[in-house]
Amino acid sequence: MTAQPDQTGSAPGSTKGRIIISVDAMGGDAGPSVVVAGIAKSAEKNPNIGFILHGPEDSLRKLVAKRRGLEGRVEFRDAQDVVTMDDKPSQVVRGGKQTSMWSALDSVRNGEASGAVSCGNTGALMALSMMRLRKLPGVNRPAIAILFPSRNPQRFNVMLDVGADVRADARDLLQYALMGASYARNGMELPRPRIGLLNVGTEEHKGRAELKEAHALISEFADRSNFDFAGFVEGSDITGNVADVIVTDGFTGNVAIKTGEGTASMVGGLLREAFEYSFLSRLASVLAITSLNRLKKRIDPRRVNGGVFLGLNGTVIKSHGSADDTGVSAAVKLAFTLAQSGFTEKLAARVASTGELTQDAAHANETAEQ
Repeated sequence: MTAQPDQTGSAPGSTKGRIIISVDAMGGDAGPSVVVAGIAKSAEKNPNIGFILHGPEDSLRKLVAKRRGLEGRVEFRDAQDVVTMDDKPSQVVRGGKQTSMWSALDSVRNGEASGAVSCGNTGALMALSMMRLRKLPGVNRPAIAILFPSRNPQRFNVMLDVGADVRADARDLLQYALMGASYARNGMELPRPRIGLLNVGTEEHKGRAELKEAHALISEFADRSNFDFAGFVEGSDITGNVADVIVTDGFTGNVAIKTGEGTASMVGGLLREAFEYSFLSRLASVLAITSLNRLKKRIDPRRVNGGVFLGLNGTVIKSHGSADDTGVSAAVKLAFTLAQSGFTEKLAARVASTGELTQDAAHANETAEQ
């Protein structure tokens, strides 16, 4: 038996020809005004999108009323409580029913919206997402996938897991590979993505036992799952062009992206200092302004803001807590793109095929041993 292809499915949460995105207005560091500005920017660019906005209704109505482009595009769900960045996930799960985050996820659970976007507490959002939406059948551990600037033609690589769970065994890494491949196909239009497994070296004898086992599993399933396996890759390949999807555990992935963010910030600061050093260097910066702006746009993290929670019965996008209106708009765009492609249904079909593939492999091994 072979793996089933990604199946086309109609997106829930579609009304009057629009795809509806559920937005938690209260989780970000900058407050609801920035979130409303972000969805207004999305509405201006995309006439086929609508919103359900969650938070204190009176306050949100005033903010939305100032944005003419949102007229007739927003429904409100009154939620007076807020999940703060300091709240523990266990506390939110037990007592967060009146929060905007809980309400935003319930709109997806109830089929009112095709996906949810929140700038709030990552741990709480994952815990609530798992409780309200549940894991897809066959998924052991959900993963968070992000886009990382790269030298590939699509300009970004998918990387997962980047913090949903610090542990991952070989079977988990195989599922991450399948989910990452599905994300690359539907979110980045890569028909046959290349998968790389992050390790301390590219040689097959290197790495922990679970990495070697995962290498064998992913390699065995690559053709039947319609992706190419690039084998082990190193940290320098995260931004390279040898793979489109980088698979790793949540601990390593989170350290990697935080290191990348810090390095980018340091390089940007050093570049500014260099151009401010003298009159000639300031003149050079003026002459190079077009190229510098192009570079800034290419690596601007706001334009690819949004980590996708993979492995759930619904699409959830985690926006950066400090996102501005551009960042919020990018997260909304990602939710819309995935909903438009029927991503959740396709991912469910892909994950379901993992069990079939595993059974086939086990049967083949038993036959070979006999």
